[in-house]
Amino acid sequence: MRAVVQRVTGARVRVAGETVGEITGAGLVVLVGATHDDGPAQVDYLVRKVADLRIMRDERSVTEVGGQVLVVSQFTLYADSRKGRRPTWNAAAPGAVAEPLVELVAAGLRARGLTVATGRFGAEMEVELTGDGPVTILLEA
Repeated sequence: MRAVVQRVTGARVRVAGETVGEITGAGLVVLVGATHDDGPAQVDYLVRKVADLRIMRDERSVTEVGGQVLVVSQFTLYADSRKGRRPTWNAAAPGAVAEPLVELVAAGLRARGLTVATGRFGAEMEVELTGDGPVTILLEA
C-alpha cells in the first residue's frame, strides 16, 4: 500500500457537488492506494504510521493533538509512467481488492480514537484542502 499524507488546516471531498467527507481544523489528508498483494499487514502498518507520525505542530502526532483525518482512495498512486506519455495502472489493485483495504485503513484510524471522514470509493471526487506547512509525506507498506 502507498499513502500520501498531507498536514492540513481543513479539507473536504465533494462528489457531484455534494460534500461527502470533511474535516475542520488541524489534521491530515491521507490519499491511499493499494496494489494486488496488499492485505491486513499493510493496513496495520499504514494505520500505525499515520496515527503516530510526529508531523503536526510541535512535533506531535495527529492522535496527540486530537486532529481529524480525511481518507481518500487514490489508485493513481500506483501509476507507472516510465514509458511513453500515458501512465498504466496495472499495479493498482482492482476495486474489489482495494475498496475493503481503504475502508480498513479508515476503520483502523477510528479504532485509535481519531475522527475520520472519507471520500467515496470509485467516484469522480473533488478534493479541496488547505495545506499546513506545507508538510507532505509519502508512506509505503
